[in-house]
Amino acid sequence: MTRPAEPDRSASTARPRGDRSRPAQLILRFTRGERWVHRATGVLMLICVGTAAILYLGPLSVAVGRRRLVADIHIYTGLALPAPILVGWLLAPFRRDARRLNRFTRDDWRWLSSRTRRDGRIPVGKFNGGQKLNAAFTVGAIIVMLGTGVVMRFANGWPVSYRTGATFVHDWLAYGIAAVIAGHLYFAGRDPTARGGMRTGWVPRGWARREHAAWLDELDEEPLADRSTEEHRS
Repeated sequence: MTRPAEPDRSASTARPRGDRSRPAQLILRFTRGERWVHRATGVLMLICVGTAAILYLGPLSVAVGRRRLVADIHIYTGLALPAPILVGWLLAPFRRDARRLNRFTRDDWRWLSSRTRRDGRIPVGKFNGGQKLNAAFTVGAIIVMLGTGVVMRFANGWPVSYRTGATFVHDWLAYGIAAVIAGHLYFAGRDPTARGGMRTGWVPRGWARREHAAWLDELDEEPLADRSTEEHRS
């Protein structure tokens, strides 16, 4: 049995002023709490990378000055970096998405190895393989940077070998983080619908069918009462 055609992505989703109802072709992707966790983590990460650049790159260091202040901002922002994720763990939708991100399926590996991964033929869940790898790297990097940063900050309490190793790992991992952030922003810039989903929480069904077909099937099988509750909380 053939599936009914999805609405055209280009179809208008505008609604009259004052009409707070959502068009039928839009579905909830992220709740308000999840979006704030993403934004807070992103802001803190960018501050850490920016202050690190000022501390380690000579021309920037000279241009900005106030090295002690920049170092303090870097340290306290780094200590605060895990906070949004810990707060997000109190939210059921966030925990549910964390479980999704933590599970690789055969289709995720197929998606990563395919050169035509965007043609909609691979039934991807709510997150594709690239997004899962990015999330795993980000969480791991936060833990490692926090641990090595503590060793560097309280250096007198650690052996020299620990301090040397922590500095080496912290410095080189920072380059990796900067590269991953640049890649994340690049791919986000290529998909305005995905950006809109993170900004507003809602995405068109047609986009979801093409990019995350398995997730859309999961939503269609979800009890209507559960879906309505989550949309209300968004």
